[in-house]
Amino acid sequence: MLVIEVKDSESIDRALKKYKRKFERSGALKELRRRKHFTKPSVERRHEIQKAAYRDSMQRELFG
Repeated sequence: MLVIEVKDSESIDRALKKYKRKFERSGALKELRRRKHFTKPSVERRHEIQKAAYRDSMQRELFG
């Protein structure tokens, strides 16, 4: 549960903005989307390896 401390002089818009920012940083929505569909561990691992290879190739391209 997210708790937002709101001062008496603070507007509701400002408090809402704080809440939205905190919610996004918590990663709750990202986690919900990730859990929406089951992916096999082998497929997840394959994606991780592909991402690492892509990052490595981009880094080699930049730093030569």
